[in-house]
Amino acid sequence: MKKDNWIIKAFLMTFFIAIIFNSISNVITNKCENIFILILVAIIFIFIGIIFDIIGTAVLTANESTFHSMSSKKIKGSKEGVYLIKNSSRIASVCNDVIGDICGIVSGSVSAIIGIYISNLFNISTIITTLVISSIVSSLTVGGKAIGKKIAIKKSDDIIFRVAKIIYKFKLKK
Repeated sequence: MKKDNWIIKAFLMTFFIAIIFNSISNVITNKCENIFILILVAIIFIFIGIIFDIIGTAVLTANESTFHSMSSKKIKGSKEGVYLIKNSSRIASVCNDVIGDICGIVSGSVSAIIGIYISNLFNISTIITTLVISSIVSSLTVGGKAIGKKIAIKKSDDIIFRVAKIIYKFKLKK
């Protein structure tokens, strides 16, 4: 029986991606005194989480036979699409759980910083401000992911094909 090291790989992947995302967030939030840039950072992390959630959902619902058909016609990116679908549980886990969850945590941290910044700027309660800002970020994240899941299910083959073409282009550059 082949030993599966997926749990260890997922742990390490999460650890290093979290370090990268948190480092970027920390550098920007510590150096930035502009509220609009902080809001933009939060929106970017929300958006990244939603995009990867869409990819994770689409890979679970995409039709493998569509990509085999494309592959027989030698369409660029089709083999990558087959690979993504054949490894859908891992791809979905990375996209939805690893990247999606990290983005949720980072956008939550940034929202807390935004709340503190706004409360200091307008001399109002930090608790209430951070609560409201964090609730807005949570609502945008959950609402965006709900809309994204609907799109991912309806357009799964198109989404996976676009992702596969991006992977194909990166493979060519190596």
